[in-house]
Amino acid sequence: MKRTEIDRIEREIKRKEKKDKTLADSGVRNGSVGDYINQLHAAFLFDHNEIFNISSDEGILEILEEMKEALPEKKWVDVFRKAVKKTGIKEKDKAVSELESML
Repeated sequence: MKRTEIDRIEREIKRKEKKDKTLADSGVRNGSVGDYINQLHAAFLFDHNEIFNISSDEGILEILEEMKEALPEKKWVDVFRKAVKKTGIKEKDKAVSELESML
């Protein structure tokens, strides 16, 4: 191989290592606001009007416990509102208040 090809391969390897390190470091953060919004939305069981499993699902409770440790308290309501909004239900306020009462 030519020297330029070897240099190019080395640069690609360094980029991949840097990307892997960055991804690993971001995993230590325990998730972002968007991650918790997506996790809650995936855990919800809902129709067009309401969310059914807020108080009865242990998975939602586990997500909330992780979120309490990882995010500051002022972000919690934002996560709830955005996750409920993502469902497209009509009774958003009721669902958000149920989530807040679980904390």
